[in-house]
Amino acid sequence: MPVLSLRGVTLGYGGAPLLDAINLDLERGERICLIGRNGVGKSTLLKLIAGELPPDSGTIHATSGLRLARLEQEAEINIALNNDQRVLDLVAAGLGELSTLISDYYRLSHQLSTAATDAELTQLAVIGQQLESHGGWEIEQRAERVISRLGLDADARYYALSGGLRRRVLLARALIRDPDVLLLDEPTNHLDIDTIDWLEEFLLNYHGTLLFITHDRRFLRRLATRILELDRGQLTDWPGDYTNFTRRREERLHAEAMNRARFEQQLATEEIWIRQGIQARRTRNEGRVRALEMMRRERAAQRQQLGTARMRLDSSERSGRLVIEAQAVQFNWSADQPPLITNLNTIIMRGDRVGIIGANGAGKTTLLKLLLGELTPTQGELKRGSNLQIAYFDQLRAQLNPTANVCDNLAGGRDRIEIAGRSQHVLSYLKDFLFTPERARQPVMALSGGERNRLLLAKLFSLPANVLVLDEPTNDLDSETLELLEELLHQFDGTLLLVSHDREFLDHLVTTTLVLEGQGRVNEYVGGYTDWLRQRPPSPSLLAPIRPAVTTRSTTSAPVKLTFKQQRELAALPAQIELLEQEQSLLRQRLLEPGLYRQAGNEVAGIHARLLALEVELNTLYQQWENLETVKQASGG
Repeated sequence: MPVLSLRGVTLGYGGAPLLDAINLDLERGERICLIGRNGVGKSTLLKLIAGELPPDSGTIHATSGLRLARLEQEAEINIALNNDQRVLDLVAAGLGELSTLISDYYRLSHQLSTAATDAELTQLAVIGQQLESHGGWEIEQRAERVISRLGLDADARYYALSGGLRRRVLLARALIRDPDVLLLDEPTNHLDIDTIDWLEEFLLNYHGTLLFITHDRRFLRRLATRILELDRGQLTDWPGDYTNFTRRREERLHAEAMNRARFEQQLATEEIWIRQGIQARRTRNEGRVRALEMMRRERAAQRQQLGTARMRLDSSERSGRLVIEAQAVQFNWSADQPPLITNLNTIIMRGDRVGIIGANGAGKTTLLKLLLGELTPTQGELKRGSNLQIAYFDQLRAQLNPTANVCDNLAGGRDRIEIAGRSQHVLSYLKDFLFTPERARQPVMALSGGERNRLLLAKLFSLPANVLVLDEPTNDLDSETLELLEELLHQFDGTLLLVSHDREFLDHLVTTTLVLEGQGRVNEYVGGYTDWLRQRPPSPSLLAPIRPAVTTRSTTSAPVKLTFKQQRELAALPAQIELLEQEQSLLRQRLLEPGLYRQAGNEVAGIHARLLALEVELNTLYQQWENLETVKQASGG
């Protein structure tokens, strides 16, 4: 039985409807990927399912008590949230009425000292009792665990966070609800690679129903058990994996093109017939005339498939053979801070394709600015070659004026621009990037994320360049545009510097990878992302705090068996866990005693510290138990 059903749902904003009488059933435990071109209504469909928008017609039915959570596409917080709020408050807000209790308890318990007033101590005891009665202790632990795994500071202010960290806050806010149906709109946007790996593992073990939109092809291939395509208002269901989907979709589009060609040929024949002279009009069949009128109406009602972007790079003179050379380069923002980049040594030659990867905040954009000369090293020597013409795709889209329209952003008020040595009308050039004349005259603030990226690419590719610098260019691009961008970059004969979290994009394009591995270290590896995984030495993950432990598996055919010591450890673990859980329960009960806060207020901080330590110990023991049980089962023991 479906957990949620849509029947005959239609929604439009004038013109052709975005959703045209669609039907959809979501079954329990499915992982469904919703794909389609930018602007076809994918995010709108998720908002409808989440109950944030009413349909123009049709019905949406959910099973009783269904818990549903949605991750928004944009990392910018919506008007219902306060930019000045703490991370914990925003994450806990996903829990509804319990959020205030959890936030108040966290705030008071972390501010307590021997100087706490009786009123504060009493308030903390009351909140603790309310949490106990609502089952809030488990939820409070879940909130802290999710925040910790996503590498977030519970006390940080949202407005001060980077785009990637804001994205993690909204993700934590969705995950904290433990929903029956989880709706994720471009969940990998602004996440670093390790966080994406962790999210994949989390979602593979998620027992609810997952409906997600993504441009990340590797993420899609690993997770999706079913694919939905939204195209021209219609929803098509494709069971199976992404490879099967692309093959069958090409077959369908080919058949559709053949049928359309036959229809156009028949319509042209009938139009010639109806326009023949008097003799033809005397003998014409009225039924045939009515059939022609029906064909005309059908032709007028047809919705053509969205076109394919036609990107091309403006060529430039070749750069010198040496592009960039770094020798023992170090950079830090101030003398009292540790270096963000230390002992960087690399040589980039003309035609090299260099990928840059690392955790959010590790310094990827800083490294780019160093290499481009926008920042000066605090130590070391940085040389740049001759005749460098650099085009820079800015991750934060700072090059776009949100109040100006698309045409003015591209051409600065001119009607024509120079592309590859020839003059071209601005509207004609923008059409190659899928902007209609009407859309090209709208302000940038009215564009979707994918449209803004297409505009920035249009602006970037209008500049002659022999060095292309792309900082997260794949965010919000649909898969067709992404594949076209890949093809275009393959044809580019200059030097490419690419920061990206899209693992497949990196694998397809780069020949060398610079990896920021923490503590300022930047190491160089041959090949792309997958090649780096094979070459890197055993070490903590780039984002160790949030990455789940991975069970080591033997590469030999013989099964690994538990040693005698491991057998004893496995046998002892249940008792150890039970003792820690009993201590945890007793400490929580102690916190509920009102007298504690009046008579031994200085004891409270110690209890909280011990509870946090117990949480860490228990998580470690649970993981150890799971790992040993996995080895035991694999060996048949």
